[in-house]
Amino acid sequence: MNWKEFLDSIESEKRPRETLSRTLQALWYERRGQWEEAHQTAQAEENSDGAWVHAYLHRREGDRSNARYWYHQAGRPESKETLDQEWESITRQLLELNCSSEP
Repeated sequence: MNWKEFLDSIESEKRPRETLSRTLQALWYERRGQWEEAHQTAQAEENSDGAWVHAYLHRREGDRSNARYWYHQAGRPESKETLDQEWESITRQLLELNCSSEP
């Protein structure tokens, strides 16, 4: 799935596609305004990408101290981008990874 297809799916589909990684599913839910679903989905991905999305979600929520913890868990610096810029940066990087791992 490319960037445009991902954005289109947010507008047109009721659920994220099962072929997407959990981290991309979490970002999909967040963009749809479903923060709790996004948080649960990101939390279920116990790796650095999951921690990165988890950090972003807590930053979006306004919980900076919790976000800092998750950035540390992800091995990433705390983002200085706007929330929308960070969402796009994370999403684009994870889409690239998701595409390269597809058969």
